[in-house]
Amino acid sequence: MTTKEELYNLLKIEEKQKKIAEIQKEMNEPSFWGNPAEAGQKTQEMSNLQKLVTEWETAESVDQLKELEIKATLSDKYDENGAILTLHSGAGGTEAQDWAEMLLRMYERYAERKDFKYELLEISSGEEAGVKSATLKITGPYAFGYLKTEAGVHRLVRMSPFDADKARHTSFALVEVIPDIPEAETLPIEDKELKIDVYRSGGHGGQSVNTTDSAVRVTHLPSGIVVAVQNERSQGQNKALAMHILQSKLLALKLRKQKEEEAKLRGEHMSAAFGSQIRSYVLQPYQQVKDHRTEVTSTNPDDVLNGNIDLFIEGMLKKNNN
Repeated sequence: MTTKEELYNLLKIEEKQKKIAEIQKEMNEPSFWGNPAEAGQKTQEMSNLQKLVTEWETAESVDQLKELEIKATLSDKYDENGAILTLHSGAGGTEAQDWAEMLLRMYERYAERKDFKYELLEISSGEEAGVKSATLKITGPYAFGYLKTEAGVHRLVRMSPFDADKARHTSFALVEVIPDIPEAETLPIEDKELKIDVYRSGGHGGQSVNTTDSAVRVTHLPSGIVVAVQNERSQGQNKALAMHILQSKLLALKLRKQKEEEAKLRGEHMSAAFGSQIRSYVLQPYQQVKDHRTEVTSTNPDDVLNGNIDLFIEGMLKKNNN
């Protein structure tokens, strides 16, 4: 196992301490609070850095050092950032929509286990139950580094609670994960490239979204990317947040295309990320969750669906680093 002293260098603790001091100095300037959005982003960045430094300073147990060792392998550009996670139910109506909502709850419980903050930005409810789509913003050190391994198609097999005959059903849901990109790295977008719609928002089952006409849907016409936000209290706030998420999605798309081009130049085969079934959750006739990329398996689906997905994430991160 990597020692604490080695982790000091791998995690660039000294660099992070300097960055914390730099932000603290900026916070003492009266002009710092002139732009609330930028100030909030900076203070969140400082909080994330401080949390990691404190984790390193207080790490004593094997489990704590193991967790830091995993974080040390997360060295891609945006691994330290927060994550924006979007779920889409597959074909199958209520059954698939219920599955998408089960996954939404799983990721909320995962965030709680990791002491990450999460915010439900948008939810499109199913007619009878479940959700057609939902977007969750998860904030915390390395949230994207961990959750990027969750992107792909998730498959559920169970006896349907919506079928009077209690027949076995297979449902699918797509999970998209992108990094929460800093404002400084935004791409230029012209007004003519955007279509902006305002609509009445509303969740179900106690979801904490408002029900005013302030919800905003932004469509980027050249790419076809659509972002909807309904969580904030004003139309202006929802539009600003939707534009921020759109910027993150466009940059993520640009980076993905660059990787695909680089892979082609190296003669590598790139599979379609959204077409790949990454994990199966079987509730009946037996109990098992299996990740098809790593063969990591759990025989306790209830525990997994309650947010305990570390074994699958760690398995994938280890595979990527081998």
